[in-house]
Amino acid sequence: MDLNDVLRAGRAIAGLLPPTPAWSYPLLDEVTGARVVVKHEQVQPTGAFKVRGGLALLAGMSVADRARGVVTYSTGNHAQSIAYACRRFGAPCRIVMPADPNPTKLAAVEALGARADCHGADLTAAQRYAAATADGMRLVGPAHEEDLIAGVGTAYTELFTAHPELDALLVPVGGGSGAAAAGVVAAALAPHCAVIGVQSEASPAAHDSWRAGEPVEAPNRTAAEGLATGSGFPLTQRLLRAHLRDFVLVSDEQLRAAQHVLLTRAHTLAEAAGAAGLAALLADPDRYAGRRVGIVVTGGNASPAELSAVLARP
Repeated sequence: MDLNDVLRAGRAIAGLLPPTPAWSYPLLDEVTGARVVVKHEQVQPTGAFKVRGGLALLAGMSVADRARGVVTYSTGNHAQSIAYACRRFGAPCRIVMPADPNPTKLAAVEALGARADCHGADLTAAQRYAAATADGMRLVGPAHEEDLIAGVGTAYTELFTAHPELDALLVPVGGGSGAAAAGVVAAALAPHCAVIGVQSEASPAAHDSWRAGEPVEAPNRTAAEGLATGSGFPLTQRLLRAHLRDFVLVSDEQLRAAQHVLLTRAHTLAEAAGAAGLAALLADPDRYAGRRVGIVVTGGNASPAELSAVLARP
């Protein structure tokens, strides 16, 4: 896929979502030593960037396919994006989430009218269950559909149009759709900008796959649902290998610290995955000192327990 696919997705969802802001904060520049632009995807109606992909996918489906309905599997933000898009286009929707999901994300999925099934210990088990029980519905994977990637790419056409001067862009990675889209758009609109993926060291499957040059499995233990994948995905890995300049790991503790900094220095509520870009910036300040750096707050769907832990930090 290329920029033309992203532009086509932009036309498909035009009028459905307004552009999200990309702002700077003096206190954030002070604490990082860089000139930071924050892309605020947590203000989307589902609280995360993935809604762009869901709408692009449903917009491109035939009436007959929409009537069959959609089934997908997700820890939460992809689930909400598909549920939101299905409601917008009148398609039945079923979401398989791992057992004991984030209650905020589960409630949001159900409020959007989707049927939620909680099954399996992790996303891999949820994926298998969704595939085995699709029963004629269109099975959609969070990192297997070009339309999803093209849709989320619209966030980066907005960002690079407003801020073409960025030297680096730090993007959280779970399945990899966001970082894959960022790389595609940057290659066309800002080839000087280094797109860098960020994942939790407790769930390094996408990182390890990128380093290995092929999808691999890895332990999946992070508390950050949006970064929690146990294997690399072929489509997103192909795009990541083509466009990422680097891929780094941060700890879950560094994610929590970055959430606190966003809350106190940039008035921004981020879930752990949404703070990954800032966590990488704070972990390696010399690399980015004085440079123009974009970070993407990909989601703000923090659970009550997660938010309490962030607020309790000194």
